[in-house]
Amino acid sequence: MNAAAKPQSHEEYIAQVDEPKRSELQQLHDLIRERLPDFRPVMISNFMGYGPFSYKGKTCEGEWFRVGLSANKTGISIYICAGDENGYFPEQAKDRLGKAAVGKSCIRFKKLADINLDTVKELLEKTKTAETMF
Repeated sequence: MNAAAKPQSHEEYIAQVDEPKRSELQQLHDLIRERLPDFRPVMISNFMGYGPFSYKGKTCEGEWFRVGLSANKTGISIYICAGDENGYFPEQAKDRLGKAAVGKSCIRFKKLADINLDTVKELLEKTKTAETMF
């Protein structure tokens, strides 16, 4: 992302990203909006978020998102902060996501062609009714 002002909307965020990453980010944004139309889009901590929720822990509280999207220096990250008794959904599907670094809730990849979009779609569908993991 270039050094422009902090974006106030998803459209502004995407516009600040250089190609070819901009097109891939737009494609993922469109996919998330299509699969999760009831998840309100928000900007939180310079992330494109979908489905905001409030959390309160022992030492902190705040607002976060059920699904997030961001561009970074080496690629793109998708965050799915939902799961079930078996843990976070991305972590459960890491063997089926393709060429990606997968943490508990984060899927990091260099280019869209590296990941299995069918698995991402499946995770988004599961997120519709799942509990947040905070």
